[in-house]
Amino acid sequence: MSEIRTKVIDIIADRLSKDKATITDASNIITDLGADSLDIAEVMMDLEDAFGVKLEEDKELKTIGELVGYIESKVAAK
Repeated sequence: MSEIRTKVIDIIADRLSKDKATITDASNIITDLGADSLDIAEVMMDLEDAFGVKLEEDKELKTIGELVGYIESKVAAK
């Protein structure tokens, strides 16, 4: 598991009070993990702080895998 993936899962598990072991790349942030719009906004801010990147709010990222890939591309572009 990549360092970015591990950190993303840690942040999401902490923010949404979920067990890290239950979060996979295929986990849908809303339907599987129960995040609402406020949760998503807070997770995005946490991720921006953790990785030092600006995330586009209008980007449709539904799964953990999509989110990790997006952050990896933003970090690589820094």
